[in-house]
Amino acid sequence: MADITRRLGWRHLRGAPTAHIRHHRDGRLLHDGPGLSFWYRALTAALSEVPVDDRELAMTFHARTSDFQDVAVQATVTYRISDPALAAARLDFSVDPDTGVWRGAPLEQLGTLLTETAQQHALDVLARTSLASALVDGVAAVRERVAAGLAAEPRLPATGIEVVAVRVVALRPEPEVERALRTPAREQIQQEADRATYERRAVAVERERAIAENELASQIELARREEQLVEQRGTNARREAEEHAAADAVRAEAEAARTVRLAEAEATRSVRLADAEAQRTERLAEAEATKAVRLARAEAEAAREVGEARAQAQAAWLRVHGEVDVATLHALTGTRLAENLPRIDSVTVSPDVLTGLLARLGGGETA
Repeated sequence: MADITRRLGWRHLRGAPTAHIRHHRDGRLLHDGPGLSFWYRALTAALSEVPVDDRELAMTFHARTSDFQDVAVQATVTYRISDPALAAARLDFSVDPDTGVWRGAPLEQLGTLLTETAQQHALDVLARTSLASALVDGVAAVRERVAAGLAAEPRLPATGIEVVAVRVVALRPEPEVERALRTPAREQIQQEADRATYERRAVAVERERAIAENELASQIELARREEQLVEQRGTNARREAEEHAAADAVRAEAEAARTVRLAEAEATRSVRLADAEAQRTERLAEAEATKAVRLARAEAEAAREVGEARAQAQAAWLRVHGEVDVATLHALTGTRLAENLPRIDSVTVSPDVLTGLLARLGGGETA
């Protein structure tokens, strides 16, 4: 479909490269060709758009073979419009100047023409062919006949139509007939499969027998080798026991010798330790005795010196006190007593005591 744009009463058409445009005004051809672009007035323009690209037309129809069996034919015809002017004159390819849409259905008319023509030739060739031959060689025969019939059809060139290729996709009988035709082949295939199964089973049985014989021979050989292995293991065990016994004897002798050497070394070490301990104890006793004597002497000397010092101090004290008068001795005695008295924080004097003291100090008596 052409692309049409509206502008103030004018229309602009832009065609595709695969569309042949024909523009008439007042009966005169103004534009003619593919991929055109031009301005026009919708009221005075007559436009036609003819596609010139290759088009595929798929068709499916039923036919009857010579043995009165129905078959379905699936085919595809490729065609193109080789003469757009002739096609536009024979078919209605005119488009609406405002929308660019075809006024009629020209491609449907072409499809009907090609389908009916191809169907006519296919029916003709299948009517003279049996179903078996049609299923084997019918595709090529129908394709050749349809291609030749369309090429010889006078109406197609008169309409500007050129057939490019014809392809027949398939020829299929009715489902029941197709299943019936498949049955012998399936039976034969099944028989071949059964025969192959039986042969395979026979071969499998033969192979199983050979495998069983091989396994039996292998078991016999394994038993013989196992007997040899048992004998060899016994011999090895005896040798190993003898070697272990000899090794144990050597080990015992070595252990006894080592024990004797250890006992001798331990006894020697004990004697040495005892001697060293006795010597150390003797030295400690001598040192302790010497220390005790020295301490006794030091204590005696210290006691003597202390006694002498005390005696001298006492003599000096007596000398001092012998020379002092009685009043001074009384004062010293009071001082010593005051030093030994407990501490007095406060003294409370009552009026009675205060009155007595004052009376004594004044030399009179209270009333």
